[in-house]
Amino acid sequence: MNMENGICLQSAIPVRSEPAHRAEMVTQLLFGELYLVTASENGWHRIRSHYDGYEGWISSLQANPVEEEEYQRLIHISTPVTLDLVQLLSSETSRSLVPLVLGSSLPGYDGSRFRIGNNHYFYEGQVSAGGDAGNDDHDRSSDPINSRLISDAMLYLNAPYQWGGRSPFGIDCSGFTQMVCKLQGIPLLRDASQQATQGEIVPLLEEAEPGDLVFFDDAEGQIIHTGMLIDRSTIIHCSGMVRIDAIDHQGIFSADVQQYTHNLRLIRRIL
Repeated sequence: MNMENGICLQSAIPVRSEPAHRAEMVTQLLFGELYLVTASENGWHRIRSHYDGYEGWISSLQANPVEEEEYQRLIHISTPVTLDLVQLLSSETSRSLVPLVLGSSLPGYDGSRFRIGNNHYFYEGQVSAGGDAGNDDHDRSSDPINSRLISDAMLYLNAPYQWGGRSPFGIDCSGFTQMVCKLQGIPLLRDASQQATQGEIVPLLEEAEPGDLVFFDDAEGQIIHTGMLIDRSTIIHCSGMVRIDAIDHQGIFSADVQQYTHNLRLIRRIL
């Protein structure tokens, strides 16, 4: 197969660990996210996400090829992301509707329309960071970015946990922090252990600020969990669902089970 580049034109595409429908989902591509095809096998494509470099397999039935010239154009243009939990996107070319979930990408969006290849789209929802289209109904441009991060994190509150998920209908801990940052145009890597290498270390919880990322380890010292500080005593994170819990120098304390559930390892400031 000659296809080398592609773009997700569906609400969300599962990216799997192996080329099989029964294989574990390791992440998702949301609408408008680009990828590079690195191999093809029995109706599956091994892809590398342009957004975070993550690799996995997608079904060829869900692939959408993009010519190199168009791929380069899409990479270099302003790309706002959607702020609505779900909003319909209208394809003016096929006269069909696509439901977009929170955090979908709209490359070249001008406030009402954008183009991907020969497909023309119309969108009336709210958008956030990543471009200068001026219909962000929250009008939060004057708010500190810490406040905007926390506001965006709250959009995912109570979203169910799903390994590999990046949508409000199923999301994992690092998918949650990555997507919250994406809404503000801050790129994060995909896994918690990767995100723990980004930004600057905050030595003490007493020196932390809202929006700082917090990382937690297991008995072997491996980073296995992450979340975002609301303040120095409260964290929003995805554990079972996106939830708010207490945090101190030891870790996350769950009021539900009346015990510590995650051991604090380090704090990072990514702003």
